[in-house]
Amino acid sequence: MILCADNLRITNKKIYNALLNLDPLPVVEMVIKCEKKGADAIDINSGPLSKNPEKQMEFLIETVQSVTDLPIVIDTANPKAIKAGLRANKKKAIINGFSLEPHKIESILPLSYEFGVDIIGYLLNPNGHIPSNAQERYTNALELFEIINNLGIDKQRIIIDPVLTPLMWDSGNFQAKEVLHVINNLSSLLDYEVKTVVGLSNLAAGYFDPLKKQQVEIAYLSMLYASGIDMVLLNIFNSEVVKIAKTCELITSSKIFSWEEI
Repeated sequence: MILCADNLRITNKKIYNALLNLDPLPVVEMVIKCEKKGADAIDINSGPLSKNPEKQMEFLIETVQSVTDLPIVIDTANPKAIKAGLRANKKKAIINGFSLEPHKIESILPLSYEFGVDIIGYLLNPNGHIPSNAQERYTNALELFEIINNLGIDKQRIIIDPVLTPLMWDSGNFQAKEVLHVINNLSSLLDYEVKTVVGLSNLAAGYFDPLKKQQVEIAYLSMLYASGIDMVLLNIFNSEVVKIAKTCELITSSKIFSWEEI
């Protein structure tokens, strides 16, 4: 299970100001901290980048890769910014992401083929709405893979996000169970080992008791691991959640178990 730090985001005021001023120091400090806390990858959540998208994304990619060799996830809906980021990229990159929304199929999905990189595919409905259950997600997955096959994109390049919603929603706990159902069964449906990713931070979005949020994330992370998740976007500074992730890896490792490693 790859732990992708989602801490580098412009909702953080320091990162936002750093991007406006093209100041590398706050970005460098954040990336170094994330790697020290156990991140396996860095999500670069730049937002839409409506002004100077190419220059700002190039700045972010070059700054992040100046201090780490970890894979990066280019997380924006702006295709111009994604393309600029991929041009600046010198290491492993993943596009985040596309869905059945027509404009994303037309402008973002082809970049995976052009640059030979993996891309996250969201199982959203074509209108951008969240599916109501697992069956809708399966339908979207079949349509999504038909599209990538027609475009000649290697299916191994696709990382599926079943779309986790906040528990605070009326159907939040039902949706959380449906996401687990999809992760468990998608490979059987498509007849190959599908890579999957979930944004764990979405689960407790909008709730402000840190201890209860942590408890919920720990519980659900264990469920995700048991379901076979490949990648999780999470707050890497939540050390208790990261400890659980590492413990899951130890318990299921092919190595002889050692209590000293916990």
